[in-house]
Amino acid sequence: MGEVAPGVVHVPGWLDVERRRGLVAACRRWAAHGPGARAARLPRGGQMSVETVCLGWHWIPYRYSRTRDDQDGSAVLPLPTWLADLGREAVAAAYDDPAAGAGYRPDIALVNFYGADSRMGMHQDRDEAADDPVVSLSLGAACVFRIGNTENRGRPYTDLVLDSGDLVVFGRENRLAYHGVPRMVPSFAVEDIGLPEGRINITLRVSGLQD
Repeated sequence: MGEVAPGVVHVPGWLDVERRRGLVAACRRWAAHGPGARAARLPRGGQMSVETVCLGWHWIPYRYSRTRDDQDGSAVLPLPTWLADLGREAVAAAYDDPAAGAGYRPDIALVNFYGADSRMGMHQDRDEAADDPVVSLSLGAACVFRIGNTENRGRPYTDLVLDSGDLVVFGRENRLAYHGVPRMVPSFAVEDIGLPEGRINITLRVSGLQD
């Protein structure tokens, strides 16, 4: 475990193999529900290279809704209690603070499916109305995760290689740090967790929103 910057903690291999398998199976179920995963279209016309399924609240650049307004308008899937519990466990482990974990109440999960050529540009998670930490769980193929500063997309930033099972939590003074995935790392071996290719990233967040 290492603090990359104030409030940013990387815990390699935090998820054991059985948990990884269970999460991959759950992600596949969520992606098969209703309209399924979608590559969001940005307001200026660009389309993201990752496909996303949302739980709790549906993210549409750059807002949240209880319905999948950019798909078929159906209700978003609920965030399972067990996944919120996993988020609390993650915050407690990353910050070595059981009280911080107990107080964490995520009500959003973004499940991102990365192909071999997928990327995620530098951005801030600022569509939430709360400043609670973001929990990021990695499954499958490795990637380079870039965590930057809170002012702009440029330097200073730190590049981490995230492997299957890794946990990253970022919050506190770096809750609004720019971050992204500039490239995948396909050369890393991946154990059999039901995901023979590609990467899944689950991010848990607290919306601070009301219906």
